[in-house]
Amino acid sequence: MISAIVLSLIGILFIFSAGTYWGNVHYDGQTPFYLKQAIYFIVALIICAAIMNWEFLQQPKVWKIFYILSLGLLVAVLIPGIGIVRNGSQSWIGIGPLTIQPAEIAKVTTIIYISALLTERKSYERIVQVKHFLILILPAALIMLQPDFGAVFILVVVVLIILFIAQYPLRLYVVLITLGIGGLAGLIIAAPYRLKRIEAFINPWADPLGSGFQAVQSLFAIGPAGLFGHGLLKSRQKYLYLPEPQNDFIFAIILEEIGLVGGMGLLLIFACFLILGYRLALQCKHVFHFYAICGLTTMIAVQAALNIGVVINLLPVTGVTLPFISYGGTSLVVVWVTVALILNFSYERRKE
Repeated sequence: MISAIVLSLIGILFIFSAGTYWGNVHYDGQTPFYLKQAIYFIVALIICAAIMNWEFLQQPKVWKIFYILSLGLLVAVLIPGIGIVRNGSQSWIGIGPLTIQPAEIAKVTTIIYISALLTERKSYERIVQVKHFLILILPAALIMLQPDFGAVFILVVVVLIILFIAQYPLRLYVVLITLGIGGLAGLIIAAPYRLKRIEAFINPWADPLGSGFQAVQSLFAIGPAGLFGHGLLKSRQKYLYLPEPQNDFIFAIILEEIGLVGGMGLLLIFACFLILGYRLALQCKHVFHFYAICGLTTMIAVQAALNIGVVINLLPVTGVTLPFISYGGTSLVVVWVTVALILNFSYERRKE
């Protein structure tokens, strides 16, 4: 809880720094990003306080219903007139002034539902293994239709890690990795913009004003910052150089302002969250709760690693937010629901 709260407060601070000028130029007269994020944070804490004590969520059967409902949302978001298109992806559903991103919900429900199925007897029979992979493939395929490759990558990696912890046969991973490489090649062929992203990742300076623009501007923010950065609130790239600096690339602004030392400090807080999450998992008395906490904690860690890898140009651009830090109501609320579920599944340990 403490590490999550600290990360969220750091996020509000740097959203204030990174997004204020951008908001004044592009969204003049609207509520500032940092104020919206503060409101989302309060709402997320209230939701977390409620969910962490709902004992019915600790029952495996409940998550089959939630999984089916999340599939329904993934189908609904693809229907014209219901799904909202932003930045080329039809990934949001509008409910009045609010928007929700079904892929974020589906990641959580799929991970927990598979964790619940792993507690069943004969969970290592081949037919049951096929069932597990079908449960993974259904939401992954629907999310790819939006398309949202980043969410699919996180979901698949986390589920594979859970199955590895459950001691699935290694030959299944060989088959899945082979299929994954083939599927990735097919996706690149089907959508040429993905190939451009890979080319921009390999050499962003080949097209610095086009496909490589974000990567180049991110590196311009990070490179000159040094060990201690230019100082808090003294970023230069936030002045319309780095697009939407309060979103996916906020870590570049953080490194620019507080340097390598500050960035490593932020990673240390994420590491604390990860270690303490696994510690709670190891203390669980029920296998379902163990797998669920491992999966949810890993999901946050993988998403953070993916975002940071993109920002420092170790990975191609995926459009994944930095948990707790990046601006966005759905992202923040879902990540805090994840925290609430981790605490919920560790209820017996906390009660002791």
